[in-house]
Amino acid sequence: MEKELKVLICDDSLLIRKKLRDLLEKCKCKEIYEAENGNVAIQMAKEKKPDLIFMDIVMPDKDGIEALGEIKEILPEAKVVMASSAGTKEHLKKALDKGAYDFIQKPIAFEAVLNIIEKVLKEGNGNV
Repeated sequence: MEKELKVLICDDSLLIRKKLRDLLEKCKCKEIYEAENGNVAIQMAKEKKPDLIFMDIVMPDKDGIEALGEIKEILPEAKVVMASSAGTKEHLKKALDKGAYDFIQKPIAFEAVLNIIEKVLKEGNGNV
């Protein structure tokens, strides 16, 4: 893995953000940012320009699907992976329509995170 991915974690649960950060660190990600809701995620996307964003769907203030739409306008090349424990088909369809890169089910498994990172890196520089 030559390219360092900048990753943003957006989830209203501190526990889930910590668990995902731990998983990302195991995947050798060094630049990891956190946001507790969609509004903060949009601001962080503007400032940090992450390559990959893990976004919870159900959050207070601004939900993940709304934030996804705004982030894709600011940062169209960002890969946004939606995460939810309430994985309804309706949420998934809305997220994909707004440009979500992928979808993972909570609780988030290490393998799911690793697979996404490998996929992003492979697409990004073709030599991973």
